[in-house]
Amino acid sequence: MRLVSYILAVAIICLDQLTKWLVVQNLEIGESIPVIENFFYITSHRNEGAAWGILQGQMWFFYIVTLVVIGAIVYYIQKFAAKAVLLGAALGLMLGGAIGNFIDRVRHQEVVDFVQTFIFSYNFPIFNIADSALCVGVALLFIQMMIDSKNEKKEGQIL
Repeated sequence: MRLVSYILAVAIICLDQLTKWLVVQNLEIGESIPVIENFFYITSHRNEGAAWGILQGQMWFFYIVTLVVIGAIVYYIQKFAAKAVLLGAALGLMLGGAIGNFIDRVRHQEVVDFVQTFIFSYNFPIFNIADSALCVGVALLFIQMMIDSKNEKKEGQIL
């Protein structure tokens, strides 16, 4: 399962970097293409911070935190992902997402975002493939933790 985690991470990195390259090559910053009117747009945007634009311009902070996170994820893949498919998938998604945005920060000192959605008229912050992979990975990690907790309780009742 470890290999699958790394393959998933590489696939996310490639898809993330390809989509960002396409946006940079074909759209001006601020330009938007409607995919589903009033719901989903491809919008060229740049972010020098983190989610929702927090910590703008704090690149050294992001470099350090991202390297620590990448190291921790690789450690957990090596130590725990071999036996747990869901955990391996979660960690692979998180690793790919972290590296995808890290590449942008190192190369451009900003992250290319382009997925813009309006949910019940709320203009959700613009994001990218790496952000999506991170969010899905964290959600899967949470599910894995709930499963593990349930199994531990069940084992405790048996003894």
